[in-house]
Amino acid sequence: MNKTKLHPIMLAGTGSDVGKSILAAALCRILKQDGYSPAPFKAQNMALNSFVTSDGLEIGRAQAVQAEAAGIPCEADMNPLLLKPQSDHTSQVVLLGKPIGNKNAYDYWRKEGKEELRQEVHKAFDRLSQRFNPIVMEGAGSIAELNLRKTDLVNMPMARYANANVILVADIDRGGVFASAYGSIMLQDEEDRKRIKGIIVNKFRGDMRLFDEGRRMLEDVCQVPVLGVVPYMKDIHIDEEDSVDLKEKSKKGKVKNDGVRVAVVRLPYISNFTDFNALEHDSRISLFYTDKVNQLAEADIIILPGTKSTLNDLRWLRETGLAETILRAHREGKTILGICGGYQMLGQTIDDPDGIEGPVASMPGLGLLPVNTTMAHEKTTRQVTFLFEGHECQGYEIHQGISNTDQRIVQTDHCIGTYVHGILDNAVFVDFLLRPFSDKIGKRNETFDYQAYKQQQYDLLAAHIRQNLDMELLYKIMQGYD
Repeated sequence: MNKTKLHPIMLAGTGSDVGKSILAAALCRILKQDGYSPAPFKAQNMALNSFVTSDGLEIGRAQAVQAEAAGIPCEADMNPLLLKPQSDHTSQVVLLGKPIGNKNAYDYWRKEGKEELRQEVHKAFDRLSQRFNPIVMEGAGSIAELNLRKTDLVNMPMARYANANVILVADIDRGGVFASAYGSIMLQDEEDRKRIKGIIVNKFRGDMRLFDEGRRMLEDVCQVPVLGVVPYMKDIHIDEEDSVDLKEKSKKGKVKNDGVRVAVVRLPYISNFTDFNALEHDSRISLFYTDKVNQLAEADIIILPGTKSTLNDLRWLRETGLAETILRAHREGKTILGICGGYQMLGQTIDDPDGIEGPVASMPGLGLLPVNTTMAHEKTTRQVTFLFEGHECQGYEIHQGISNTDQRIVQTDHCIGTYVHGILDNAVFVDFLLRPFSDKIGKRNETFDYQAYKQQQYDLLAAHIRQNLDMELLYKIMQGYD
């Protein structure tokens, strides 16, 4: 293990979805490969895709991925503050892995109470920095939102507290890379501007030589070195948590005839859609996301995913005709799988007497599983290990409701329900799911090892970033040299 103490590094952005999370995962892997003991940290995250630590605490999925890239178990201190959107204006606030209430956006961004949250995220960082070297930090959105600067917990104020060097990530694929990088730097005060030690130009398409002059011009106008120009990654697959990623998946949602056709219903409040990443890379499967009746009818397997608003999405299923399409598919012998909120929808009833999700006190489910669910104030969050067909399987649970069964997996005929997120990461369960469709698989009937695949992808990501980043300069920055 390398004992050289490195400064924390923060990947900050010119905007959202510029690639900070993936680059942080890459640095975690590279530092691990180079003998350091890195850990990820994002003071505040906003995401519907979350993960559960071994002690039953909830964090953003991106920090769990970054921890996996670093080769360490994830923990709540890596993402001490998580905001889970419940509507366009309201989010559940999760502090150190536990929900502390719901806030609308206006109330959350007011100053009252922010200092207490700031102290909590600082303590979380301190605990991590005592045990890991270095801390790979991630900012959120743009670092140039002037109207939010006084209440910002995650970007430059956090970098100042951690004494972190900042690398600005700019997305050239969306255009305006010069303006966004220059503006992001110039809008900082003098102290924060000095803290920005480099720029990464991300998601470049085409011949890299075409940006040689652009690179020099960017360094001239920003007076900050460009650490690298990273090509757009087409063949490296890392779990992402943003709704932007789901939109990209949905664009690919055309039904193919090749393999077993698996449709994920694109619910309005869909959450934890990373549950299906393993299926995307399984050569036996043609996976697509859809909210269209005609596309759903073409599927061999229909999956109802998790949701942040079960009753609202159940009503939406009926209003759009998708509920009847699912029931018809079941009658025709197709397989229906429900995970978490989708599992609850497949039951007999969902009761919400305390109005946890809204004013509707009760609603009938789709009636395919002998399960009744009652919404509860206390959220269940835990990692689980269980046997399936004689094999040990793993996953995690994050759900608000309580169902009247102790069974981990409930089956009737060709309908299956479970609270276990990550169940599709277990090869034995996927093989079981595909068994009735062996005629469509043909000679490709090989079990897909998703865990080995993920480790391979982290190594490919690390190699890709090493090739396109000035790692010598990055290490000098982290060692404190100007």
